[in-house]
Amino acid sequence: MQIFGSSGTRGVVGAEFGPEFVLRVARAAATVWDAEEVALARDTRTSGELFTNAAAAGITATGTDVARLGVAPTPATVRHCDEASVPGVQITASHNPPEFNGVKLIGASGSGLPVARLEEIEETLLAEGFDTAAWDAVGDSRQVTDASADYVAELLAAVDREAIADADLRVALDPGHGAGAHTSPEFFRRLGCEVVTVNAQPDGHFPGRSPEPVGDALGDLERLVTASDADVGIAHDGDADRAVFVDETGTFVSGETSFAALADVSQRLVDVCDRVGATLELTPIGATNIVTRVRELWADGETVPIAGEGNGGIFFPSHRLSRDGAFVGAKFLELLAERDEPTSSLVAPYTDYHTVRENLAYESDAQRTAMLAAAETYAAAADAEPQTMDGYRLDYGDAWVLLRESGTEPKLRVYAEASDRERATRLAADARDTLADARADAE
Repeated sequence: MQIFGSSGTRGVVGAEFGPEFVLRVARAAATVWDAEEVALARDTRTSGELFTNAAAAGITATGTDVARLGVAPTPATVRHCDEASVPGVQITASHNPPEFNGVKLIGASGSGLPVARLEEIEETLLAEGFDTAAWDAVGDSRQVTDASADYVAELLAAVDREAIADADLRVALDPGHGAGAHTSPEFFRRLGCEVVTVNAQPDGHFPGRSPEPVGDALGDLERLVTASDADVGIAHDGDADRAVFVDETGTFVSGETSFAALADVSQRLVDVCDRVGATLELTPIGATNIVTRVRELWADGETVPIAGEGNGGIFFPSHRLSRDGAFVGAKFLELLAERDEPTSSLVAPYTDYHTVRENLAYESDAQRTAMLAAAETYAAAADAEPQTMDGYRLDYGDAWVLLRESGTEPKLRVYAEASDRERATRLAADARDTLADARADAE
């Protein structure tokens, strides 16, 4: 796909991403969907209103009505789409920096679109094969004011509210100024938790931290956890479809660790799956690819209890085939209530692994081409058989390293994981230096 990456399409506002493009994406989607109505929502980004207006214009130009949900977490939009049996458009750049915005497309069944459907929309967009309504048949637009409230109500019914309340938990919450600021504080309080917050004011400038909830960005939350004597800290990304955690000592819990703890089913997941006799399925990175593979497994009669990535984006498909940061947070609270132990003890069995991530940005097609070629050469020369479903993954038995192009930013990413910190660091550094040298030679 040229336009849709691993989780929608995104870009820097005013550069490669503008209202004309969003209008065309929405118009192509509405043409392919051929639905009576499309739900439309956004996160808190300063350009959000601009792009929802553009998307509404594209949708109604095909003769399709628009239900405008306003500012809402992506999981709330997903829930509305599922309940109303309508597709949806979410204006969000998720974890990307404030200058970005983007479009996520949601199916009428309440999940992200599989690859084949996205390809159909992309082909319509590139061919400009849009439906065009006559002057007296353009779509109408209506406001929906209860999407977020209905979403919170559904969450409360979907988790063990009584057990969480009985555990008497204090939760430190960091919605990161994103759409989750409208829903997560209320949700966790209604679960019976005492909730303290930081960065909980909706603000598209993201003044407190970047929208991506990674360890380096969560200093405020780590300090809040220790200052308030909280049992756990929970942080979201810009559209609140992710959740990452901080333990009671103020220590960041990696996404791989919380994923493994929630699955009890990464080298981390490989080992756990071997122990419990489960099957581990690997897919290319990104929500789109996970949704596609889960649907394929369902079609084959397989059960998929949990899926996700080590970035806090976790799926519980029996609940809904989409990522939901608040739901993931509540499932973690259920685990705390059940085990009756501190967060640090809960995740301890999964922390004897070390993950290193490196990002290398490129500024030209020449740099990108050189780095991709270097990644291929590096993988071919490695003492491991490369898996190429998504970049180059090299499995050494006791460790692995992955070199891949980002689906949302002009970067190549390097990931390495091993039970030995020095080995993970060395693997990541070796791959990083190879790509960096190729980038420098292309300048």
